[in-house]
Amino acid sequence: MDISEITERTQKVLGEVGALGVAIETVGENDDLYEAGLTSRASVNVMLALEDEFDIEFPDDMLNRHMFQSISSIRDGISTILEEDS
Repeated sequence: MDISEITERTQKVLGEVGALGVAIETVGENDDLYEAGLTSRASVNVMLALEDEFDIEFPDDMLNRHMFQSISSIRDGISTILEEDS
């Protein structure tokens, strides 16, 4: 799976369950999702939805605010997990 597909699917999940205060289309890859309205509760919903979307499980060491800080940090984490699982 390439980076652009991971990014697109991550954006889709964020748009569906992220409960952001802005449209996901207006959020850049490196923009702070918490500044865009992501709450800690919503980040848990995003994590669960991403695990379903990509059929992965985030390891405990990735479950932190930094991981869900931006689209690019989420994408990079997912990419790492997918590489380790292959």
